[in-house]
Amino acid sequence: MASRRGWGLGWGRGKGLCSVKAEPAKRAGDTEQSPLAPRSQPSRPLFVIEADEYDTAFFDKRSKFVHYRPRTAILNNLEFDHADIFDNLAAIERQFHHLVRTVPARGRVVVNGLEESLTRVLHQGCWSEVRSFGAAVSDFTARGEPHAFDVLHKGEHVARVEWGLSGVHNQLNALAAIAAAEHVGVAPAVAAEALARFENVKRRMEVRARVVLPSPPTASTNSSAASPVTIYDDFAHHPTAIRTTINGLRRRIGSARILAVFEPRSNTMKLGAMKSQLPWSLEEADLAFCHSGGLDWDAAEALASMGARAQVSNTVDAVVAQVLAQARPGDHIVCMSNGGFGGIHGKLATALQK
Repeated sequence: MASRRGWGLGWGRGKGLCSVKAEPAKRAGDTEQSPLAPRSQPSRPLFVIEADEYDTAFFDKRSKFVHYRPRTAILNNLEFDHADIFDNLAAIERQFHHLVRTVPARGRVVVNGLEESLTRVLHQGCWSEVRSFGAAVSDFTARGEPHAFDVLHKGEHVARVEWGLSGVHNQLNALAAIAAAEHVGVAPAVAAEALARFENVKRRMEVRARVVLPSPPTASTNSSAASPVTIYDDFAHHPTAIRTTINGLRRRIGSARILAVFEPRSNTMKLGAMKSQLPWSLEEADLAFCHSGGLDWDAAEALASMGARAQVSNTVDAVVAQVLAQARPGDHIVCMSNGGFGGIHGKLATALQK
């Protein structure tokens, strides 16, 4: 990486959108479904990498990203996570400060203007050019819905993005990518055109199946009965990520039902550090189903405020049975986990077809 111009995407969560407009040597993070550019023999010396705040090694407890030394760093969001290695949010902010210190004076730090935690990081010291996005007073802002919006630079229209992604979080991701691309000479309008061709990475609201529920022999044929149940796979495992994922789908489908199926599988969630935020994260879901296997805390108690809208089971097969009993034509089932979730996507699709 030392011989290339590095982009470090230092995001506390939600690193799925690494859409690059200038033939990167590598795009780290999630598996791509449709690469935007060739990955062999790149014509420009760019290297894009996810800037991971997790510790480097057993013998080096500094965050991985302090070794990357990027010329362009995107700081998109920062919340408490990784409770197994960080005591509190301030400890993570300190590591992000170390990342900012590695960016050269001629570099650029692209920062989410909506995040108070990142404002605190910059106040610890920043010696590079800063470009902000997201807030009303930021350098780069958006006007319109997340799937179709104008890009404004200091109030002036510079581009328009129309793409297949939804959710405010993806809109913010797009602004961050445009601001970073500008630093390497890519005009915002050109970046927006590339985003229009971007297909989301796997496990980010990836449609795994569409199933038309079998109709009883006596049932009359109508359009609602023929509406398929859509099953999605998403990597969301932090309460905020769960909330933004569901909100993005809600904005796209309107009043159709959302069935949120999730497992608290990350180290932080297994410790129960954020269990109190789960009802908040699931507010826009019509029903929620939690796989509680392997937890040392009571998921049913954590979700009690949701009443009958939430169900809990300690096996994947039991969760499938619960979802099957509630599914209706036209439902959207979002399966969220940072693991394989016991193959629940296929099990649901098979069960719904019977």
